[in-house]
Amino acid sequence: MRTLHTAPLLRRERDGEPVPEHAALVNGDRIEAVGPLAELSSAYAGVRVRRWPGTLGPGLLHDGPLPVAPTPRERVHALLRTGVTAVLAEHLADPALRAAVERSDLLVLPTAVAPTLYPGGRADLAVHVDGACLVTVVAGRIAHRRA
Repeated sequence: MRTLHTAPLLRRERDGEPVPEHAALVNGDRIEAVGPLAELSSAYAGVRVRRWPGTLGPGLLHDGPLPVAPTPRERVHALLRTGVTAVLAEHLADPALRAAVERSDLLVLPTAVAPTLYPGGRADLAVHVDGACLVTVVAGRIAHRRA
């Protein structure tokens, strides 16, 4: 199912300049298109639209040890609450932690790469409002949503 994710501002790259009135079209676990909201809304009339406050951008890469928590599942959830959608393999030596990461569909990377939103890329998104993560989308599905 296609979903158009939009917010007042969109960043294609984590440190890139945000642009107003843009959106990312997600189809399954992939980004189908990124561009002006008006153009995507017109080209994909009738598609489900999720309008978020704040800034929509790529999910974050966590490049250090995972946060301390009582269980591997809670360690992963602590990342999702911040907008993280990828971790480095070197920090997943514990088999239970690796299994929890894999169940959550977080991307496991061998080396750090800058997250970006681009057509054909994995649909890993995060919405931040005043520095706090509101929503984390992992492989096209909402994995965290702040109440």
